[in-house]
Amino acid sequence: MLPINLLVELGILSLLLMATRFAALGRKLAVTTLILLALAAFSPLGNLLLYPLEARFPAWDPARGAPDGIIVLGGSVDTDLSAAHRTPVVSHAADRLFAPAELARRYPNARIVFTGGTANLVDTDSREADYSAPILESLGIAKERLILERDSRNTWENAIFTRQMVSPKPGERWLLVTSAFHMPRSMGIFRKAGFDVEAYPVDWRMGGRDDLFTFTRIGGDGLARTEVAVREWIGLLTYRIMGRTGELLPGPGRD
Repeated sequence: MLPINLLVELGILSLLLMATRFAALGRKLAVTTLILLALAAFSPLGNLLLYPLEARFPAWDPARGAPDGIIVLGGSVDTDLSAAHRTPVVSHAADRLFAPAELARRYPNARIVFTGGTANLVDTDSREADYSAPILESLGIAKERLILERDSRNTWENAIFTRQMVSPKPGERWLLVTSAFHMPRSMGIFRKAGFDVEAYPVDWRMGGRDDLFTFTRIGGDGLARTEVAVREWIGLLTYRIMGRTGELLPGPGRD
């Protein structure tokens, strides 16, 4: 159901229909697919879908005081490429690694937890935590400060396994570092898992409200934003149906 996959599937279906007695339907489907492709690539569609996600949680306010711990969600390192080249390969969302390094310098007493295993069903030996740890260390975080959770396969397990590992005490304050578009689902999941955290969004994909109705000149950029947004909305809906979040679009009410 992701945009690029769906558009390719519709395009192939339209070609197949053109070779049958449903050729007229195939031509209409081809035109429809082309229009949808143009909307996903060049129109403000991706921004309109992303904005409610990225704007849901504001930037963290340092005036609230020093946190007791900082949780970093995986999603930056490509484990397959890292294993192939035997070195960490950051494919996207590098802010998820930069932000905790700065926070670690600012709050030297805070515990640092990186949570991320592998989402692969076949090769389960490559764990994101193993490749992310050297990056965080190179950015100035001492090895002895790092707590690595390397068994999780998704955000639900990130929350469950991290809570079991650190056993947060009443009154402790923990920051959750992840991409702004991913923050609503992540916060909802951690709350459902019984781990109250404070949102520290990073890795924004758009500037803000002023970009809502901006057209994109490079189709690949527009497709990428649309793809990220649709994937996240599907994730929100799925996790809500599964009972892993308390609401469709968790907000900062309990933060």
